[in-house]
Amino acid sequence: MSDSHHVVCAACAGVNRVPADRDPAAARCGKCGQPLFGGRPADLDDAGFARFVERNDRPVVVDFWAAWCGPCRTMAPVFEQAAADLEPSVRFARVDTERARAVSVKYGIRSIPTLILFRRGREVSRQSGAMPLQALKQWITRAAG
Repeated sequence: MSDSHHVVCAACAGVNRVPADRDPAAARCGKCGQPLFGGRPADLDDAGFARFVERNDRPVVVDFWAAWCGPCRTMAPVFEQAAADLEPSVRFARVDTERARAVSVKYGIRSIPTLILFRRGREVSRQSGAMPLQALKQWITRAAG
């Protein structure tokens, strides 16, 4: 029997087992049928945050942002491009700090944008402030190990 990885669907929050020897780009959710790796960050709220961050076996990078934040708006397309470039080895998610206040408080978000890399629900690394694409990808690659 081959190894598999747990991957949480961004569309329905279903937890899927994806065999390690299969092409992850072709993986679809067993619950809703959506692609598991769409190359876009998942939008998380207080209710879905823990499941997405804790149940994914792959590292998860979360962008804590707000709509009124200029640097956050500058960072958004860079974060989207990093997701397109680095998925499926790393999962990407966004948290609107205005809507997901409990998660923002729990992780002590005091400045935005703040990026946190999680591995199986544990914070591994944190970076505040907007970054260019190459710097973001280097930080993620280094932090994800």
